[in-house]
Amino acid sequence: MNNVNQLTRKLTWVFGAALAAAALLAACSSNQATPPRAPEAVPVRVAAAEERRVPVQIATIGRAEAYSTVGVKSLVEGQLLTAHFREGQEVRRGSRLFTIDPRPFEAALAEARARRARDAALAEKADKDAVRYKELVARDLVSRQQYDQAVADAVSLKATVKADQAQVDDARLRLSFCYINAPITGRAGSLLVYAGNIVKANADTPLVVIHQVDPIYVNFAVPEQNLAAIKQAMAAGRLEVTATAPGDAGPPVRGRLTFIDNAVDTTTGTIVLKGTFANGNHRLWPGQFVNTVLTLRWIENAVVVPAEAVQAGQQGSFVFVVREGGSAEARPVTTGFAVGPQMVIERGVCAGERVVTDGQVRLTPGAKVSIRADAPAPGAAAPTCAPPAKAAPKPAAERRPAAGI
Repeated sequence: MNNVNQLTRKLTWVFGAALAAAALLAACSSNQATPPRAPEAVPVRVAAAEERRVPVQIATIGRAEAYSTVGVKSLVEGQLLTAHFREGQEVRRGSRLFTIDPRPFEAALAEARARRARDAALAEKADKDAVRYKELVARDLVSRQQYDQAVADAVSLKATVKADQAQVDDARLRLSFCYINAPITGRAGSLLVYAGNIVKANADTPLVVIHQVDPIYVNFAVPEQNLAAIKQAMAAGRLEVTATAPGDAGPPVRGRLTFIDNAVDTTTGTIVLKGTFANGNHRLWPGQFVNTVLTLRWIENAVVVPAEAVQAGQQGSFVFVVREGGSAEARPVTTGFAVGPQMVIERGVCAGERVVTDGQVRLTPGAKVSIRADAPAPGAAAPTCAPPAKAAPKPAAERRPAAGI
């Protein structure tokens, strides 16, 4: 029994010693410092901030409108004999469009001329009678009353001849209305009345509608808060307007602002403007929606960056700038207006500095970056102004994460 107890005590001592040795070994291992791992560089795309001459513009949607529109109607009643054009044809001012049966009007003109000739002959006879009666009354061969009647007849027939001449002119004018010519140069629309139909004078339905498309108007509306800037810019000179039709791969059509409406639309808070465009190649079409850009002025030496480089934070807009050592700096910026795919930076970035355009999600201030192979070569241009002074580093308890910039 004593031997068993002694064996048990020895095993207990050996087991305890092993546990103590293991604990000591673990403590020694925990006291050894683990070498820090170097942070991995974040792959990003960058672009250089550029200094450019940029326009101050107002972009909106407009609608093309014919410079002038004429619904051609007949001024006389009759049978339509011929249409001298094709639907959709370009017609010139003065060219023949329609012919209405002229025979009734030719007959009316001939009758008026015959009546004038008859009355002219009677007026000539009455005038000679007045001359003869003047000699006879001087010799007391006829009464004064007979002489006065002869003079009155002569004057009356002269007036009748003038009335007959007016009838001839009217008949000739009505005959000319049988030949309808284009009042303007433009594009003819659909033929609304065909040959063989009887047309009425000044009917409700026109024979055809002609749109003048060269030049052409573009109407567009802008918010009323832009009105003061537009009026100020117009006082300084002509304002350029460009219009681009959807699907048109050519350069924008250029025109000038020619009209500002005399009142603001109170229901929409906008005011209607109108630009005039030379449209010789007919790239703009009446009724077509177009993308319209009104240029107010130009700004020289403006700093621009790609719009995707600008991020939104709790304290405003910021960009990540790649410093010389290859680390990212989160820099607050004051943005201006967008110019196509780029954004004007009024303060915070200098021309030549590199800003991150892709990969910002993984970035924190001071993080190392690696520029992707498809990005522009670093250091392509030196900054043209000194970067803003850096603030003293805050204690760890006061530092904010990158998402809060």
